[in-house]
Amino acid sequence: MDQLTGRLHVVLTAAVTALVTIALVAFHVSVARSVWSEIALAAWCAVLLAHAWRLAGGRRDRLVAAGAIAPVLLAFGLLRLDASGIDRALTEARHSGDCAQALNALDRIWLGHRVAHVTATARGDQTVRACQRLQAAKDHLAIALTGETNALQLGFHALATVLADLPGHEKMVEVTLDGFLGALPTGNPCRTVEVTAWLRERQASNNVLDRSTDVVTRTAPPALVGCGDELMAAKAWEEARARYRQVLDQYPGHELAPKARDGVKQATLAFELANVRSLLRGRPPAYCSTPAQYSGAAPHGTATGTNRSLFYGNDEYTDRLPAEWRTDDPAEAVLVICAGDEEFGTPVRTCPYENKMFPRFPTNVTFRKIMIPLKVYELRTAKLVAETSVEIGGASCPQRLSYTYYVTDLGPPSEVYVEASDADVHAAFRSLIIP
Repeated sequence: MDQLTGRLHVVLTAAVTALVTIALVAFHVSVARSVWSEIALAAWCAVLLAHAWRLAGGRRDRLVAAGAIAPVLLAFGLLRLDASGIDRALTEARHSGDCAQALNALDRIWLGHRVAHVTATARGDQTVRACQRLQAAKDHLAIALTGETNALQLGFHALATVLADLPGHEKMVEVTLDGFLGALPTGNPCRTVEVTAWLRERQASNNVLDRSTDVVTRTAPPALVGCGDELMAAKAWEEARARYRQVLDQYPGHELAPKARDGVKQATLAFELANVRSLLRGRPPAYCSTPAQYSGAAPHGTATGTNRSLFYGNDEYTDRLPAEWRTDDPAEAVLVICAGDEEFGTPVRTCPYENKMFPRFPTNVTFRKIMIPLKVYELRTAKLVAETSVEIGGASCPQRLSYTYYVTDLGPPSEVYVEASDADVHAAFRSLIIP
């Protein structure tokens, strides 16, 4: 019975010892992962070895025990030495910012390394987490180069978390950031503008991420000008003008400021001209009630002596003006002249004409000038320079008077227009066109 009890005691002691050892190793590898847990594990192993040495009955048993323990200690030492080598390789990778090199070294780690040198492998696990976050940041930043600012925000957040949570990986963050910044400007200046605008508004973090500020200063002005040029080509005048103005507002001393200033001018002129063309469509054109300026037009009354004009309304007479006075292109015009319907103007002469219904009582017919009301706008300023009328003279009292009647000829009308020649029409409008 005593022998059986002794054997049970040995088995129970061995089982408890094994369970404690397994628990301590598990806690050491997965939870504590510190120098203190290494010391605790080493102390426990020392206690076990001392206990085993004491239990050895003689010199032969102790030699057998030593022979069994020696390979374990040798393996432990070799694993710790190898883990230290891996740790040195990881340190070099972290200092050079090379995640690929770090992950290649980490592929060599197995459970034996974690037991033998847990602090080194714990640093390796931090590098794994850092590289995973940096890869996510790299993916987000690649998308951000297409102008997606949400992806840009996610990318910078991932970089910031590595700096905050995983110290020692600053160089890796720097390399990832440099890869993104080195891709600026992109091939599309308007996309580059979206990226640099977000970077410019980003609050300083007083770490390596603030290096983006220098890239913005270098990249943004050319991107803004290039984007403005592309928008001009697409006839997006207002958007183009906004991009050029950003250069002047944000980088007034930049070497591209003169080009941006010229871009603002050209975009403004193009926008104004497009707006004027739109207002001049239709009959009657909206321009005659809501005029708009085209700053590129010549001022009214220039030294050229001819204010080429756009005429709208009363084509019967305005179409008879000389070609050199008229234009159909707002880009060549000085004035916009809106003509109303003709009215009776100043009387010129009154003459009697036979009335077929009452032959003994002729009808007196008064010949009047042709009066045309006008609104004259200076295209350069859209100002109403004259709201007037012109009177067109002409021949009166012809020998035979033609007129129209319906059903019954009641005789000629009492008032008719003079018969205006082209010269008469030219004379009436000349003072407007050639002041």
